[in-house]
Amino acid sequence: MTSGSLAGGHQPKRLIVVGSGIAGLYSALLAAEAGAEVVLLTKGALADSNTYLAQGGISAVLDEPAPGDTVAAHIADTLNAGAGHCDEEAVRVLCTEARMDIAGLGRFGVRFDLDDDGDPSLGLEAAHSAPRILHAGGDATGARVAAALIKTVLDFQAAGRIQVIGHAQVTSLIQDGELYQDVPGRGRVMGVNFLHEGREMARYSDAVLLATGGAGQLFAQTTNPSVATADGLALAWRVGAEVSDLEFFQFHPTCMVRAGDALEAEENTDPLLISEAVRGEGAVLVDATGRRFMADYHQDGELAPRDVVSRSIALHLAALGDPNGHVFLDATVIEEQRGEGFLEKRFPTISERTRQAGFDWSREPVPVAPAAHYWMGGVVTDLYGRTSVPGLLAAGEVACTGVQGANRLASNSLLEGLVFGRRAVEGFLGSADALPLRANSAAGGLAFTHAAGTPPAAEATTALSGSPAPLRMEGASAGFDFVPSAGFSRNALRRLMTAKAGVLRNGVLLAEAEAGLDSWAEAVLPLSAPVSLDPRVHEDANLLLAAQLLVRAARERRESLGAHYRSDGVAEPAAVDDFDKRYTMSRKASLIND
Repeated sequence: MTSGSLAGGHQPKRLIVVGSGIAGLYSALLAAEAGAEVVLLTKGALADSNTYLAQGGISAVLDEPAPGDTVAAHIADTLNAGAGHCDEEAVRVLCTEARMDIAGLGRFGVRFDLDDDGDPSLGLEAAHSAPRILHAGGDATGARVAAALIKTVLDFQAAGRIQVIGHAQVTSLIQDGELYQDVPGRGRVMGVNFLHEGREMARYSDAVLLATGGAGQLFAQTTNPSVATADGLALAWRVGAEVSDLEFFQFHPTCMVRAGDALEAEENTDPLLISEAVRGEGAVLVDATGRRFMADYHQDGELAPRDVVSRSIALHLAALGDPNGHVFLDATVIEEQRGEGFLEKRFPTISERTRQAGFDWSREPVPVAPAAHYWMGGVVTDLYGRTSVPGLLAAGEVACTGVQGANRLASNSLLEGLVFGRRAVEGFLGSADALPLRANSAAGGLAFTHAAGTPPAAEATTALSGSPAPLRMEGASAGFDFVPSAGFSRNALRRLMTAKAGVLRNGVLLAEAEAGLDSWAEAVLPLSAPVSLDPRVHEDANLLLAAQLLVRAARERRESLGAHYRSDGVAEPAAVDDFDKRYTMSRKASLIND
């Protein structure tokens, strides 16, 4: 796309982008560069995003890849990690076009780390068959990428090419035909309502691109910032957009545990994810006795797919009688093998943050536990970001392209935001082919109704080689006491979701979770945008709606698959491709009783 794309006297199209992570920033720049009028709304500051916190890097097979690496290998690794649940065409697009958008980042000032020969320094991460991970500033990739894109966005703003509105909480999407507000899915999306400086405001546009990120604040331990409250998912659901794969929530295995951590706090404000790249360099997981245990659970040990590592930690703690405890990440072995000072050089951010927390990780293991990290599911889109509602686009974590399957491959998240953020802009500008939504994302999906008490027949599941025998957890509450009659609070919501819909699940726990969520819904009313000028009230409603959607999806999928693990899961023969067996839903076929 070039700046002349809309030249020739045509009225420029207007695009509203909601969110300032990599998908939002990159797509806003591309649209503005092509001549569109762009309004970028962000709930906090431009740097408040999951992207800014990302450490691991961006996966891509470049023009000159690591020896033996190929695009086909990247595709195979992504499909394998996704447990047979990926859209193969989406994966092919992601991996094939990756190098194009890495080059695109370079145009906007992003500089990746180089090796001693001046070539890109490529790292290895879990479940990748070759080094293909680009880093910037060692373990500060997200911050470096975001900072460069933000600088360019501000330059565009100064030149009058992008309008940035910060601290703007979008409360609802405006649809053509407001006469039919009581009929979800009626009319084209044509703008947004939002709160700004204590007032409700509106902006109109030709399309709205949701790039709002995820929903880690649903759980007690998370790597996500406090702004990750499922806003985009809720906005899309309320106008009738289809959502899918919500049972698949990835928990990162190694988030540092602090004394008195998030269990009692009302906010998760300062998470410290310890990057997968640390295990890629050789760090090991040990329990409180100092025993390395991952080999008991998977043949790849610490480099198994992250859902396997998270589940293995949870299972090991349960077997030790401490399901709410933690294990330790021992990186001292890296320092011993690579020389004193290696950790400080390779992982400066983690080194500084662990010191601030009172640990010298070059000399002692660090306590870690699984934490809510990334939602594979989201608003269903085609390969150009288009949702089932005209005028509504989505990209990044809020979207469900099918590329992540049942378990996202490490460092594919920033890449997805880039590739499909660009493609959403191409679709918006009319340079993309007019492709319909994937067949299985609409009528081929499973329509949910609240009254449908019988789950569908269990589908086949892809077995994970070497995974442990399931531990029965019926009735277990992972160390939490939850009283559904208690009033709603974020703390109570997060405790409930962690105890009953977290890493380990079963039908009993999920039914209890659903009952508790439904009891709160009578007061919070998550199906409609709240009538309030308080942004937190809107976030609360969004979180509760997202929790209800996730729990129902988890109840309906009775077998374990990828990041969705049920200790009472139905055992079925392994399937080559599970993608057609998806749980897709929209408010038009409501899973919640209106």
